[in-house]
Amino acid sequence: MSDPVIVDAVRTPFGKRDGSFRDTHPQDLAAAPLRALRERNGFDPATIEDVIYGCVTPIDEQGLNVARLAPMVAGWGDGVPGVQLNRMCGSGQQAVNFAAANVAAGYHDVLIAGGVEHMTRVPMGSDGSSVTETYFEHFEELTTQGEGAERIAEQYGFSRSELDELAVDSQRRWGEAWEAGHYDDQVVPVETELDGESVVVDRDEHPRPETDLETLSNLPLSFRPAGEGVHHAGNSSGIVDGASAVLVASADAADERGWEPMARIVETEVVGVDPVTMLTGPIPATERVLEGAGLSVDDVDLFEVNEAFASVVAAWLDETGASWEDVNVDGGAIAHGHPLGATGSMLLTKLAHGLERTGGRYGLSAMCIGFGQGIATIVERC
Repeated sequence: MSDPVIVDAVRTPFGKRDGSFRDTHPQDLAAAPLRALRERNGFDPATIEDVIYGCVTPIDEQGLNVARLAPMVAGWGDGVPGVQLNRMCGSGQQAVNFAAANVAAGYHDVLIAGGVEHMTRVPMGSDGSSVTETYFEHFEELTTQGEGAERIAEQYGFSRSELDELAVDSQRRWGEAWEAGHYDDQVVPVETELDGESVVVDRDEHPRPETDLETLSNLPLSFRPAGEGVHHAGNSSGIVDGASAVLVASADAADERGWEPMARIVETEVVGVDPVTMLTGPIPATERVLEGAGLSVDDVDLFEVNEAFASVVAAWLDETGASWEDVNVDGGAIAHGHPLGATGSMLLTKLAHGLERTGGRYGLSAMCIGFGQGIATIVERC
């Protein structure tokens, strides 16, 4: 069995909806981190045995297998294959987990895994609008993710002010991390066209680090009538455009090429949960991935838990006993946004760079997923 390692990991800046990437084709956005990985690591594209990309809305400009098209758009010729997958919000993380499994099994030595989502040009949910009537023979109702988040808040008794505090903290942490340069080595500038002019996008556009509780308290609810819920745009993940990619290799292949790995991929897990509340998957996924690795919460130095909605992270904290001080230390999706297919690989990118910066040993990433799933990955700093 070969040890799968993360050699390098990068992402684009995340553009706000209708922001700097509005005129950028998703295929071009998907190609940007591939180019950066090549520039930083000096490999021949022929070295890459496959590109595995997550994409949650794989239609229109994101159709036609964007994972195959991205390396071609990047100028890598026609010899690099690619496969596109959709595990909804966990797609980018699943791409890395699949790459790790292929390396561990000895099927491949060098792969790139990541994801892309251009939520401006290909809106969320535009790939489907209904389920078969047969679904309701097995499950009583079909809820939205927003309603699922509201039901989690009710179940755990979270108040709006509690969740707003988490959201303000996420924004503040992103601002402090950005100013401290924590994102410098992982966010790569993107040259593109905007309104017919050449621009360079080099900063996340969604964060509002000056956000305070008073500002959030005045926002209207997003998923329920006034007074009947707790979630709004300020304590939910941002709709953004972005891509991320991770260079995954076997430890032997990395050594042969003179690459110094950032982290070893230790254990992966995916679970199914109730599709009505839908978003509790990170809890059992975390429990199982820790068990599989022979670790406890106390052994983990850094956590990334996707801030799809504030109640998701709050429930995870309640159930796992992890300290908020170790979770999303550089801000989360409430601040920088959640480009669906790219988020999972971006979270692992944050972990790999975060462990290098802090000297921590273990990092754990967990995500909730639509229709009731959860995904988790543990990495160890090399």
